[in-house]
Amino acid sequence: MFSTTIARMSCSRASAVTRTSAIARHMSTTAPTAEQASLSQAVYFESDAATRTYVLNRPKKLNALNEEMLNTLRPQIEEWTKSDLCKVIVGTGLGRAFCAGGDVANVLQDSLHNDTRSKAIDFFKREFEMDYILSAMPKPYVAVMDGITMGGGVGLSISAPFRVATEKTVFAMPETKIGYCPDVGASFFLSRMDGEVGTYLALTAETLTGREVFEHGFATHFISSRAVPNLLSRLSDLENAAFGIIDRTIEELHAERQADESPTRLTGPTRKALDTAFRHDSVELILQDLQGFTTPDSDPAVRKWAEQTLETLHLRSPTSLKVALSAVRRGRNMNLLEVLQMELGIATAFCSGASPDFQTGISAVLIDKIQGRPAWCPSTVAEVSPELVDRFFSADSVYHSATPRLSPPDMLYKDKRDPMRYALPTEAEIGHVVQMLTQSNNNSAIALSVLLSKFDDLRPGKHGIKEKVLEVVQRRCDLTNREGITSVLWQRRET
Repeated sequence: MFSTTIARMSCSRASAVTRTSAIARHMSTTAPTAEQASLSQAVYFESDAATRTYVLNRPKKLNALNEEMLNTLRPQIEEWTKSDLCKVIVGTGLGRAFCAGGDVANVLQDSLHNDTRSKAIDFFKREFEMDYILSAMPKPYVAVMDGITMGGGVGLSISAPFRVATEKTVFAMPETKIGYCPDVGASFFLSRMDGEVGTYLALTAETLTGREVFEHGFATHFISSRAVPNLLSRLSDLENAAFGIIDRTIEELHAERQADESPTRLTGPTRKALDTAFRHDSVELILQDLQGFTTPDSDPAVRKWAEQTLETLHLRSPTSLKVALSAVRRGRNMNLLEVLQMELGIATAFCSGASPDFQTGISAVLIDKIQGRPAWCPSTVAEVSPELVDRFFSADSVYHSATPRLSPPDMLYKDKRDPMRYALPTEAEIGHVVQMLTQSNNNSAIALSVLLSKFDDLRPGKHGIKEKVLEVVQRRCDLTNREGITSVLWQRRET
């Protein structure tokens, strides 16, 4: 969650008009077209053949979520979910953001008064229900993350089977900056990312950009921003909107890495240090390990990263750090609906005054826009007691007592759907395949070419496989080279 406003209109156009509008909309990065300027609604809807699209239409506010937007989106999404004419649902945003978050400044104001606090809590309830509906629709859902995608925008997109990033994508869960905790299902998806990348992002509020969002698994596909109108047109042209066909349609527009493109961060020795430091269930131990990487004998790149990470964590709310870490660890063993209910309890506790940092952070960062560290209370991680953290999780907590129950509709998909089905293979999947091939080779190392060929068979036509496998193998395997043949053997993670 992180910004300000959005709302409504339903419009159906002929195919050619809709495509022209899509292209014009996408090319407008600073202001709406003349046609769109007349559409004052903050969300509008398009219908083209069997495709239905919602467009977030508050570019000056970075398409941030507010109450009016949620009231508009849910009934339309539910109607599309039940419609036999709708085969594909697409989510896009106008301007330079998909969605930069939620209107937390207004939520804060409502939370400060007894007679409006329930309104603040209800905002989170309806937002989380909307996120769950989008995650469990039986229809294919394509979220086009072309631009800033943070907080509430992540909630709208992260559980989509098709999540399309571009070079303009900026991805983050920035809640610890404002004395809050990552929500919208963050404790579910961040806890399931490779290694401890999710834990790192939850605590630091750092961003991933462009291709990184794809290579770390938060997006399933990567295309050029210029190709977005073409993608929307191709999706509308599909006569068969089966999941596999949509996947291939997006893959055909994949943008290969350019020679001048910046390398993906959080790889190699830095990634090893990250997984080591952020594996702990204690913020104090994370800080201790990071400090250990700042010694003169450390790898220079690792030392620089550790120093920067320590500085970043010092700026964040100590209470938020401990609550966020606890939530991510608990979320490992929960389904998405259970995680959202837990996070609704956390949001209720923040709204009910369990920590002053929620007000302090929003006032400092979003309203007063001060530079430097807000006046967090408690001021240090050591001062955040287990009893304070328990305020956000215990059913007996007085700050937790007003938590409502989530009530999503009954027409949703009942079976578990793997949000990583069309993404690059996870590190765990790569490790499983390496060990399976090793066992079939009398527990001996296998040729790297055999491993890459195996993934070509497992994920035919998937771009980025080779790069992902090579990155994981270089970190997690013993490599040998004999007579020009590189072989790999999986190693247990160092602890």
